[in-house]
Amino acid sequence: MKKDKEKINIPRLILRIVIVAFALALMTFAIKIAPNFARDEFADRTNLVINNNNITRNVKNDIIIENNTIYLSADDVKNFFDEYLEVEEKNQRIITTSATKTAVLPYEGRNIYVNGSDTTIAHSLLQRNGTIYLPITDLTNIYNIEVKYSSNTNVITIDSLNRKYVQATAGKNLSIKYLPTYLSKTVDKVNSGDTLILVQDRENGGNVIEDGWIKVRTLNGKLGYVKEENISNETTVREDEDLGTRLDGKVSLVWDYYSQYVTAPVRDGEIEGINVVSPSFYEITASGDIDANIGNNGINYINWAHANGYKVWPLVSNSELGDLDAVSNLLSTFENRAYLIENIVKELEDAGVDGVNIDFENMYQEDKDNYSRFLIELAPRLREKGLTLSVDVTAPDGSPTWSLCFDRNIIGKVADYIMFMGYDQNGASSTEAGTVAGADWVELNIKKFLGQEGVAEDKLILGMPFYTRLWKETNGTLTSSVVNMRSVTIPDGVEKTWDEDTKQYYIEYQQDGATYKMWIEDEESIKAKLDLVNNYNLAGAAYWSKDRESNTIWGVIAEELDISTND
Repeated sequence: MKKDKEKINIPRLILRIVIVAFALALMTFAIKIAPNFARDEFADRTNLVINNNNITRNVKNDIIIENNTIYLSADDVKNFFDEYLEVEEKNQRIITTSATKTAVLPYEGRNIYVNGSDTTIAHSLLQRNGTIYLPITDLTNIYNIEVKYSSNTNVITIDSLNRKYVQATAGKNLSIKYLPTYLSKTVDKVNSGDTLILVQDRENGGNVIEDGWIKVRTLNGKLGYVKEENISNETTVREDEDLGTRLDGKVSLVWDYYSQYVTAPVRDGEIEGINVVSPSFYEITASGDIDANIGNNGINYINWAHANGYKVWPLVSNSELGDLDAVSNLLSTFENRAYLIENIVKELEDAGVDGVNIDFENMYQEDKDNYSRFLIELAPRLREKGLTLSVDVTAPDGSPTWSLCFDRNIIGKVADYIMFMGYDQNGASSTEAGTVAGADWVELNIKKFLGQEGVAEDKLILGMPFYTRLWKETNGTLTSSVVNMRSVTIPDGVEKTWDEDTKQYYIEYQQDGATYKMWIEDEESIKAKLDLVNNYNLAGAAYWSKDRESNTIWGVIAEELDISTND
C-alpha cells in the first residue's frame, strides 16, 4: 500500500513543480520582459515629437490639423516654444518672441508684425471653445523650426533649426525597438537604405547609445532603438548654432562714464585686464527717442577700443529722465516699447558697436513686469544682429523703486549677462557710516542671485566700485563724500586696520572736532571681490568707473581673471 501511495504522489509532485516553474516564468516576464511591450497610450491621438522627444502627454489642448495646416494652442506654444508668450485680451492679440524674433499676431486677419516690419502669413489664428490656436506651420520662420506631419503614424515632428541634427542610413531591413533590447516591442520598421535621424544627448554630447543600441527617429516620427552596427553613413547635417553674443571666458568690463554735456573721453594705448568697455553714449527721453552723445570723439573711442581687441557695449540709461512716471509710461504698452527698441537697435547698428548695457534705475515696483517685457522684446532684436545684451540691476531685497522693480530671474534668462551693481551698500542717504561694498555683503547677495533669484552663475557679472566714502560725524550729524580709489589718502599718524568681514582696510581719526571713518577700496579689497567671482564661477566682473582707479589695479584684475591684452 505504501508503494502505491508513492506512485500516486510522484505525478502530483511533478505537476506542482511545473506550476511553480510556470508561475516563476510569468513573474519573470512581468518583471523583465513585459515593460518592453508597454502599451502605446497615445495611439488614439496625434503625437507631437519636439527635438526627438515625444511630449504628447504634456500637450494641454487638442492639436488641430486643417488643410495641411497644423494649429497649436497658445498655451502649448507658450509651454514648448515661448515661455514669455503674452496674450493681450484687451487688444485681441498675442505677443511672442524667439531667439531672434519678436512678433505680434492679431486674433483676426493675417497681417502680423515681426522685428519692426509688417508681413503676412497664410492663415489667421483660430478660436475654438474659448481657446486661441496659432498656425504653427506658418510660424516656422519666427520660431526657427521645421514642422512635418506623417499621416501614416499620425505624428507631428518639430525640429529646432539651431540644434545639431545628425542622420544615418539603415544598413539592412530593421525593426525599431521600443527599448534597447531584442525582446522589446517593435514601434516601426525601415528598409535598407532608409534615412534615420540620430537622437542627440544634449547633456553629454554625441549620439544616445546604450549597450550597443543607438536611439533613432524614423521619417514617420517614431522613436526607438536599433543596433549601432546596423547603421552607416552617419552625417551631421547641421551643428548647434552659436549666435555669438557671449564672450569666451570671463568678462572684464569697465564703465567709462562721462556726462551728456561733454564729449567722449580720448583713450590711447591699452588698459590691462579688460576685454569690454561701456561708454555712456545714450540717454533715453520720455518719448522713447535716444539722446546720443557720440560725435567724432565717440567714433574715435570705438575705433580705439576695437583696435585694442575690446568689445564695446555702450550704456543706455534713463538717468536723465528723473521721473518715475515717464519711465512707467514708456514701458506701459508694446507700441511704446517697440518704438524705444527700434531706436536702440538703430543707434547700435549705426555706431558699429558689439552690444549694449541697459541701465534703468529708479522705477516703480509696479513696472517690474513691463520692464521685463521690454527686455524680453529687445533681446531677440539684438541677437538677430549679433549684439550682446547686458542689464544692470541692484542687490535683491531692497527698496521698491531701487530693488524690487527688477525681476532678476527673468532678466537673467533673457539677457546674455546680468550685472549686479555690487556697491552703495551704504550710500549718500545712509544714516550710519559704513562700507560702500563689503565682501561679506557682496557675497551674501551673490548667494541670493544664485539661490532665491535663480540666476545662472555663468550669466552673473559682479560690479565693483573704484571709489569709497569718507564719513564725517559732527555733533550727531552724519555726512559723507565720495573719494576715488586713486585719491585715497591717510593722514599722518593714522594707522589702518584690516577688517576681515569686509575684506577692507579701515581708518578712523579725529580732526577739527569731527570723527572721520573710511573703509578703503584698494588692490586688496578688489582682489577679495575678484576671488568671489572665481570662487562662485561667475561670468566676470565690471568696474565703476574709469579714471577713478589706481594705476596698479589693472594688473591685479588681469592676474585674478586671467585676462591677457587683446584676448
